[in-house]
Amino acid sequence: MPARLTPADHDLLLDLLGTPTAGPLEAGTDGPGVRLWEAGRAYAEAAATLGLRVLRHAPPEPAALLRDDVPSTVRKAAQDETFLASQPSLVLRLGPELPSRDTVMFNVHLDTVAGWWPARFDGRRFTGRGAIDAKGPAVALLAGIRAARAAEPALGSRVGVLIQAVAGEEGGAMGTFGTRPLVEDGFTGGLNLFCEPTGHRFLPRSTASMTALVRVEGEDAVDDRPAAGHNATVLLGHISSHLARALPPRIGDGRVCVAGLHTGERHNRVYGTGRLLLNISYGSRQAGRVAEAAVEQALREALTDFASGAAGIPDLARTAADAPRITSLHWHKRGLPALDGRGRAPWAEDLLQRRAGLVRWPDEEPAFTCDAIWMADLPDRYTAVFGPGDLDTNHAHAAGEYADLDDLDRYADEIARILVARVRHGPPGDGAGEQSHPHSAAAPGAAADRTPLR
Repeated sequence: MPARLTPADHDLLLDLLGTPTAGPLEAGTDGPGVRLWEAGRAYAEAAATLGLRVLRHAPPEPAALLRDDVPSTVRKAAQDETFLASQPSLVLRLGPELPSRDTVMFNVHLDTVAGWWPARFDGRRFTGRGAIDAKGPAVALLAGIRAARAAEPALGSRVGVLIQAVAGEEGGAMGTFGTRPLVEDGFTGGLNLFCEPTGHRFLPRSTASMTALVRVEGEDAVDDRPAAGHNATVLLGHISSHLARALPPRIGDGRVCVAGLHTGERHNRVYGTGRLLLNISYGSRQAGRVAEAAVEQALREALTDFASGAAGIPDLARTAADAPRITSLHWHKRGLPALDGRGRAPWAEDLLQRRAGLVRWPDEEPAFTCDAIWMADLPDRYTAVFGPGDLDTNHAHAAGEYADLDDLDRYADEIARILVARVRHGPPGDGAGEQSHPHSAAAPGAAADRTPLR
């Protein structure tokens, strides 16, 4: 029988959706208070009925944020001593502590982006913040573990399961106080799956991202004398247009987002100060370094072009002359790792494709950014991103976020197939069943030797 969410699972998901978990990096101080402690306890209580026990439920030590590659917004937020206290992550284990090769780790995040509304379930569709990203997948994960245990009693003895249910995935935190400390403390497996919307395809890649701030610090002017000051609005408008056109061709394996342009709100003054934000994804550390250099070069070009074009315009002459002096580039985050696990462990990809009947994300389709980046420096582990739904279609990070029950049921069944297959067919040399070999991607149901649940 395929795995299915039970009425108790439905109730758990509604409870989680009804618990606001957007942290202060997302919701600021005006949103509903973050209740990650309550969400973690509810999840742990449900997991306990399956035999999973709590290994850790706590925020990291403050030293986790005293690192150069922690985003500046996180370091600034951490100056408030109450910040980390509201950001616990949960670790659950099924079975005894086993070697990593005999452990499957799942990572889900219980924090969400901002924007909360009452949760609903109409019998077919769950709506609410986090329905697809990623509270819905978190609940479906438990349903899959339940079905796998029923089909394969050796799950929890021969092969163990770890669940990281983390904070700090959203808000630009990049997992620096959620997933990374847990990975560094060894809560990983030989097979590691990050539960994010991938349309039921497994993705052995995850881009990282860098965030740059272009700041203009000039002098204001009254609207009747615009030439007397620096016009940050026009200058940053020119820079944003130039970067949006010049940067994408220079970022070979990532995307460029030009955003966050701000100078002021009023119509009757010339604003001499302002800021512009850029977010750039990349697929490797080397690509990240290339992107950094590209941003710096493109900004120099934009300033040169502005100075040349605006020098003869009286109201902009002072801005054109001083543009290089009043414009500066700052980095909110950079230097983060990116994951590319293709070919790292053929046995794992074979297990996911041939034994569990999954499809791999096409190499030509761009990846996206998530906490899986923190597995990049563990070459003896296999990591993939894998989940139901689609970031765009299911309105993740937008109003009306939803997850269909059929989609969550399918995901639960896929989780069960993965776990049963892992018990019966392990990596080379572990003696668990017939050894596997690299195999091309197969559509669900196409492989005659797929591991059955029963």
